[in-house]
Amino acid sequence: MYETPDEMLRLQSVLDASAASAGPHLRGIITADRRVDAVALCERLRGMCLVVLTTVTADGRPLGGPVDGYFLHGCFWFSSGRDAVRMRHLASRPAASATYLPGEEFAVTVHGTAEVFDVLDPSRGELRQAMLDWYLPKHGSAFETWLTAVNPLGARIVPEKMFTMQMTS
Repeated sequence: MYETPDEMLRLQSVLDASAASAGPHLRGIITADRRVDAVALCERLRGMCLVVLTTVTADGRPLGGPVDGYFLHGCFWFSSGRDAVRMRHLASRPAASATYLPGEEFAVTVHGTAEVFDVLDPSRGELRQAMLDWYLPKHGSAFETWLTAVNPLGARIVPEKMFTMQMTS
């Protein structure tokens, strides 16, 4: 796990506040016994998680698509090309949502503000390292060469609300 004790407390606080502010319909689906706490969430979200990222167009329309997400320090992080539409959206309008939904038994949705940064910036090395840890065993050193050549932008979604759900037996 990448989270410090303070980050775990902050994440649990966001999870609790989100559940408390949910409407009656959502509370009826995500009952207390289906919620996932911060510790279990961080354990479950190791490695790359394919998430659907939703950004907002200039005229207010949502635009969603998949990204390789990494759950680090209590936030979803991802990268994309510098010329990607989603990164242009986030630079102008940082409101974003992302959902990880590997199947009907588990789901995580986050709504928050995206902070965009240079993936290759050494001070923001967590995302680059997570990407290397995931893809080097699969693709070898060619992945690191490619990553450096494309010089991507990264972002993390600072959660304002986060909902988790795990089906119980």
